[in-house]
Amino acid sequence: MKPKTFPGGVHPHDFKELSNQAGIDKLPLPKRVVIPLSQHIGAPSTPIVKVGDEVLAGQVIAEASGYVSIPQHASISGKVTKIDVFPHPGGTNQPAIEITGDEQDRWIDLIDDKDYELLEVDEMKARIAAAGICGMGGAGFPTHVKLSPPPDKPIDTIILNGVECEPYLTADHRLMLERSEDIFRGLKLIMKITGASRGIIGIEANKPDAITAMTKLATLDARLSVCPLKLQYPQGAEKQLIYAATRRKVPNQGGLPMAVKVVVQNVGTAIAVYEAIRYRKPLVERVITVTGKIVRQPSNFQARIGTSFTELVEYAGGVTGVIGKVISGGPMMGFAIPTLEAPMAKGSSGLVLMDESSARMLDEHACLRCARCVDVCPLNLLPSLIAASVKAQDLDNADKAGLSDCMKCGSCAYVCPANIRLVQWIDTGKVRLAEQQRTQKQGGK
Repeated sequence: MKPKTFPGGVHPHDFKELSNQAGIDKLPLPKRVVIPLSQHIGAPSTPIVKVGDEVLAGQVIAEASGYVSIPQHASISGKVTKIDVFPHPGGTNQPAIEITGDEQDRWIDLIDDKDYELLEVDEMKARIAAAGICGMGGAGFPTHVKLSPPPDKPIDTIILNGVECEPYLTADHRLMLERSEDIFRGLKLIMKITGASRGIIGIEANKPDAITAMTKLATLDARLSVCPLKLQYPQGAEKQLIYAATRRKVPNQGGLPMAVKVVVQNVGTAIAVYEAIRYRKPLVERVITVTGKIVRQPSNFQARIGTSFTELVEYAGGVTGVIGKVISGGPMMGFAIPTLEAPMAKGSSGLVLMDESSARMLDEHACLRCARCVDVCPLNLLPSLIAASVKAQDLDNADKAGLSDCMKCGSCAYVCPANIRLVQWIDTGKVRLAEQQRTQKQGGK
């Protein structure tokens, strides 16, 4: 069967060969963790511990600040040593809780609810919310909210995102090979919660071993199937994945997957859902890829949330040259960060270290009007016009050209022969537009 895809997109070299054969390596306990209070979309969590408090692994240390928020948990046992502003994996400085470990890995009491599949839906969602789960593919939307669509938005299809289209990253690939059964357990629970009758696992064609492993399990349940997808970026973006797998089009201008009866979850999130419902285990660890051409031993690590990037690089054998850029996430949509002292968060799918030549900024030139950016835009927007309008401080025109709809996938900047910083201008425009709308809203009160 020919792999499915979507219109537009680009084909960057993926560099996945650096780490895709590296099995998941469970790291020793870190001596210190820093737990950011904002690891998700929505209101930051509110601390409920103070400096000097002793905590257990899995203990709530910050509670949700509203419905669209999540609690945070200690990922190691030890003592709270600081509540302050720390480097954040998003490249900024954010409030966080520092815990110095006691090296004993003392946990809260977990359970093994062997009848977990028989639980009521409300109890399942309550356990997900209590576990502090958010989307682990990068966006970080609170999972209990995503699995609670309005009554007038029925869901008939769950898509698990195993695409991992960002270059370099291979954590989800390894999860599909090493924890495929738990992924399917999580998928079936998500289907029960939403009432969906169909489950699809989308996997890009550059992971044939994962396609084989997941297809073998999918054949055991007539409701489930694996959808092989063409190698094309950004194949893993929600709207593009939904279109490729179902041919349903999520509308622009704020449209959500629920508008076409679909919910999308990352394969890692499905595992976290299973562990939360069966064991009441909070989300305190994840798999992250540490890679790059100058990383001595590109790896996939299972590590506790809050582990410093410095420590992860050390476990990967360090570097063989001068670091030119550090990217939290993937090179297309990740964040260039100023320090390796930032901690791994729930949405940290990868850490990419680039050498100086790869990180070199190319000179920017005037737009050639070649329309390559328009051709590759997966949302059929006008990236060059959006950027030019933002430069001219014409936010209304920028928004008409698609500023709000843009997902900042970077396809336009990747193909631009003039090396225009299209994504940076679009990001600037989004910030300015949000400020403008906030000011207008406050003025209307």
